[in-house]
Amino acid sequence: MRSTKVGLLTLLFMAGCAPQAGPPAETSNAVLFEGARLIVGDGSAAVESSAFLVEDGRFIAVGAAGEIDLPTGAVRVDLAGKTVMPTIVDLHYHPGYLDVMEMTSAAENYTRENLVDHLNRLAYYGIAAALSMGTDHGEAPFELRQEVIPGAALFRTAGAGIAMPNAGPGPAHLKPIAYGVTTEDEARIVVRELAGRNVDMVKIWVDDRGGTVEKLTPELYGAIIDEAHSQGLRVAAHIFTLADAKALLRAGLDGFAHGVRDMDIDDEFMELLAERPDVFLIPNLPNSGLRTEDHLAFLGEALPAAEVERMRDQLANQTQDGPSTSFQIQARNLMRMNAAGVRIGMGTDGSGAGWNAHEEMADMVAAGMTPAEVIAAATSTSAEILGLDGLGTVAIGKSADFIVLNANPLDDIKNTREIDSVYLRGDAVDRNGRRAP
Repeated sequence: MRSTKVGLLTLLFMAGCAPQAGPPAETSNAVLFEGARLIVGDGSAAVESSAFLVEDGRFIAVGAAGEIDLPTGAVRVDLAGKTVMPTIVDLHYHPGYLDVMEMTSAAENYTRENLVDHLNRLAYYGIAAALSMGTDHGEAPFELRQEVIPGAALFRTAGAGIAMPNAGPGPAHLKPIAYGVTTEDEARIVVRELAGRNVDMVKIWVDDRGGTVEKLTPELYGAIIDEAHSQGLRVAAHIFTLADAKALLRAGLDGFAHGVRDMDIDDEFMELLAERPDVFLIPNLPNSGLRTEDHLAFLGEALPAAEVERMRDQLANQTQDGPSTSFQIQARNLMRMNAAGVRIGMGTDGSGAGWNAHEEMADMVAAGMTPAEVIAAATSTSAEILGLDGLGTVAIGKSADFIVLNANPLDDIKNTREIDSVYLRGDAVDRNGRRAP
């Protein structure tokens, strides 16, 4: 009996040692991009001749050209003469370009079809994610927040923001999108409702819009901020005046969705900021100068023709001659905050579906920031503010979201518009298929 067991064991051992037929070795889906100037996105010096390896939608190696071996079965892409930067994150966005004056309800602008169209156009212009800041309506925004649509930007939402009744944004003939509150209890109930929808931020309006509406009182926004913090949410405020900005900081505000616009900020404001190092600013600068036909050509690449024609009409009627007084005030305020190390993000406050992020970046440089600072603000800092840990830099483990440019934006920030290709999650965006006819 013992010899039989030994024989069986021997046969099993020999069978285990024999060559086994198994599944064929998988071909690597890795791609090695080599030769481009690489702007990492964190403000560090560019790598003049870089290499980075992308596999399964992520960066798995980043270094200098020649330092990374090509894996078996991988593809090499030659980017010599190009510049690579991370994709952009827009922290202040309002989906639009439907004619709101012809709408009968805000819901018409917040269909899934329109929102997905926006996300595709954002991707065309190199934006990987955008935060819809307080004007969302219906269910589609919350549904899209849960999705990753191939070739499209990520959608994030603040839901509907909070203001005094009938004091939120939007044309008067539409039912206001913002929640209107008049008591602290109402304010807290709204914040809890937003927390239940898992919003990315709470948006409030503390601005009387030139005396045309009431603005949230300190008691109301104090309750909103307190309740939001108890629910693990941050609050960003639409503001105009320095006095309100100071009061909001004292109340615990997390970020400004606009800079101070009525006057230059003062030492007291800077002292309040110094006590709150996590507070962020989304500048939303007014345009620093006249738009040009070249500018319209860029933004018209992927926008509906009717939208471009409206902008062309606006261009024909513009009388601005150089930077406005409003721009100069906000530029000085931005530069003082930047010099103090305040967290500066980037947001457009627009509905242009991508092109205006490049305009805002150019205006931030016109205000006095360096191109490298602005690129970091629009990529790594904005991603950090929005809690998108996988975006913002070209670094190992991050999502392979990057823009390939035909010119160097460190020389001229307007070169962010010289887009050769855009990659989201390791795949090239079909930009040709998204060009306007």
